[in-house]
Amino acid sequence: MRSEHQQDLINRLKTIEGHVRGVQRMVDADTYCIDLLKQTRAIQQSLAKLDSIILAEHLRTCVTTAIRSDAISERERVVNELLQVFEKLQ
Repeated sequence: MRSEHQQDLINRLKTIEGHVRGVQRMVDADTYCIDLLKQTRAIQQSLAKLDSIILAEHLRTCVTTAIRSDAISERERVVNELLQVFEKLQ
């Protein structure tokens, strides 16, 4: 992974971590349930965006390299990895 993407991911993760800590404080303060749900949905959306960025970078680098490879096993490996990840999401 390129360093500019790494820093972006680290920054996003720190933001998500701060958001989770904020929700924890809200729970401690007995915050209204709907307000908690709004915050946890925002965290889930932030994680989905993080996943999207990681996937895009993986496709642009690792997958592209493997698909261009002469080794059939390498191409099959990356395709199977992606399939396994998405099978676990269902």
